[in-house]
Amino acid sequence: MDAHSGQVIAEHNSHMQRAPASLTKMMVAYIALKEIQAGKLRREEVLTATPVVNIVQWDESQMYLKPGEKISVDQLLAGLIVMSANDAAVTLAERISGNVPNFVKRMNQEAKALGMSNTNFANPAGITMPDHFSSAHDMARLGEALVTTTPDYLYYSKQQSFSYNQRFHRATNLLLKQDPSVDGLKTGFTKAAGFNLALTAQRPTLNPDLQNRRLIVVVMGTKSGAKRAEVAHKLMNLAYNYTRDEVVIKRHQVIAELPVIKSTLKMFKLETEHPKMVTTSLYDQPYPIDLQAFDNQRQRIMLNNLSIEPLQTTKTHLNLEVHEKQLTAPLAKMMQLASVHVYQNNHLIQTIQIQAKVQIEEANIFQRFFMWLGSLFSSSTSDSYMVKTYPLDTAR
Repeated sequence: MDAHSGQVIAEHNSHMQRAPASLTKMMVAYIALKEIQAGKLRREEVLTATPVVNIVQWDESQMYLKPGEKISVDQLLAGLIVMSANDAAVTLAERISGNVPNFVKRMNQEAKALGMSNTNFANPAGITMPDHFSSAHDMARLGEALVTTTPDYLYYSKQQSFSYNQRFHRATNLLLKQDPSVDGLKTGFTKAAGFNLALTAQRPTLNPDLQNRRLIVVVMGTKSGAKRAEVAHKLMNLAYNYTRDEVVIKRHQVIAELPVIKSTLKMFKLETEHPKMVTTSLYDQPYPIDLQAFDNQRQRIMLNNLSIEPLQTTKTHLNLEVHEKQLTAPLAKMMQLASVHVYQNNHLIQTIQIQAKVQIEEANIFQRFFMWLGSLFSSSTSDSYMVKTYPLDTAR
């Protein structure tokens, strides 16, 4: 998944419900970091471990916290993400929501808000339970939220080791050492889940509108830690080499002008606040990519001992659909006013919804009178209800 465009680049069984194991802790960290952003929790805050840590069994990953022990939120986050500590998960859960069951409700609320439709959390640690499940697609969505909404997560997930109370733990994400562009996200393992990995990396691009590009890969159910790293890294490198991000709508680009009635404002200009990206393919063969054909050393797809080079140009075009013919005052709300459909090789690859906060005051009785008077001397009113659109970027 591309973190900038939100597009899924490749998927296989991505909506299948599986045991997420400790990928679950990504949601715990997401909530904790949102609480910090909201000022309801502080990194330097020192908590006192309660008897809730006693529910963690001897064979579970943990920091070995004891009731009454003092520990900072910052240490708990590092223990949660680097050590995958279950006692850190329940301690943060209790601090944020008062008790673990209430925190699990919060986890599911956040999952629903992120569109994680194949997810249900039953505990904060990732313990295998019949009603505790997620999917690769949902975990990628959670990863996207972490890197865009709570990017401080990456400060912890890129750490290759963490020590607490003379206990040293080396990060189990093998790619942190192998690839300097990798800075997260989380590993997970149980017998029921197999070996899971949510991986992210950020690499520089040659695009002046997007200096760095971030991708997210989720692999679930492999047979070893080495295998999950191998598969995830291949997928990551394949996507970086054979796809790219393109700006299809520039920052502050005017999309359309909508006529306004009952207001002194004649036209409402619909424009974008931020540039809009799409992910396009640089692979032009008529058959699907076989991951086994990708040579991770050469960074190329090899077919019959021939290297398939990435395209240098792509054939994209845009279709604009405006949803309102005119706007009637008074208005003060967020409105979805247009859709931009992006096609590559005549295949729809992305639809971008254009929203705007519309605030238009209604003209008073005197203003309306003078507007009426002015219309009597107008030579033509035929343009009053015409939607004016502007050309968007096309072939590239």
